[in-house]
Amino acid sequence: MPPTDASAHAAPAADRGEVADTCPADSGIDTAPEPMTPEPAIPELTTPEPVARPVAPDREAADTAATDCEDTLDLRLPDELLALLAEQAGPDEEPGLALGLELGPDPGPGPGPKPRSNGAAAPRLSAATIDHGLLDGVAEWGPVGTPVGTFHLVPVVVERDLPLISRWMNDPAVAEFWDLAGAQSVTGAHLRAQLDGDGRSVPCVGVLDGTPMSYWEIYRADLDPLARHYPARPHDTGIHLLVGEVADRGRGLGSALLRAVADLALDRRPACARVVAEPALRNTPSVAAFLTAGFRFSAEIDLPDKRAALMVRDRSLRDLL
Repeated sequence: MPPTDASAHAAPAADRGEVADTCPADSGIDTAPEPMTPEPAIPELTTPEPVARPVAPDREAADTAATDCEDTLDLRLPDELLALLAEQAGPDEEPGLALGLELGPDPGPGPGPKPRSNGAAAPRLSAATIDHGLLDGVAEWGPVGTPVGTFHLVPVVVERDLPLISRWMNDPAVAEFWDLAGAQSVTGAHLRAQLDGDGRSVPCVGVLDGTPMSYWEIYRADLDPLARHYPARPHDTGIHLLVGEVADRGRGLGSALLRAVADLALDRRPACARVVAEPALRNTPSVAAFLTAGFRFSAEIDLPDKRAALMVRDRSLRDLL
């Protein structure tokens, strides 16, 4: 917006406390006056001191608006996150840098932890600090009853879970959308990037009635590069999901578990008002599963690696959808 010329809004002289000179100047004609009876002396006129007049509130507000009317967006971190950052910061370090939470340049697709804007990796924190600080203890969310059985999100342990998750990633139907096919080291690097990061994404194995059958990523969407592509709100929680076994697909398990996990996030994270997801728009079975699970289609968004459907499950609408 071009700068505003303040002079265009200047108050008239009288409003600025100035007194206009109303006495005519000498005409410059020297004429002898006719004799006349002297008149009584006229007391000398004095100019009163300037009096500052108060500016009306609406006028003052208008003048302020005229010079400061650019839209601004005030982004604030939640108080509990600020407290955590201050706790983790060193004596000479800004609290916001302690966890490397700047979004910085987008290093590419994926929900894993991102480097700081200066290129340095975020420091590694203890699992308890990571989990409780950003996602309210996913490890302690516990099992939940669903129409298809008892379901439990179990945070990944690489040494235990890598062979199974890598096998799922090499299924052509999964690899088409996850792009993590190949040696176990490919999937292992993806998992470790999250586990060694600042805690904004927690990889989990979904266990149904005691059997591992799905892979999940629960992440802070408002702290992810995804937040650049939609109007994120503080504590938005994101979900990525794949159903591992072919026999478990196409019979409603995905929808039932998506609803259960989304509602579990809302129950365990009081500050979270929405659960979001961004499946590829061309992945119609996934989009349909989210709709069946009580998510609503919000928008189409262009991400670095795909055109996605932004799906949202709102706390305020969870009993209606």
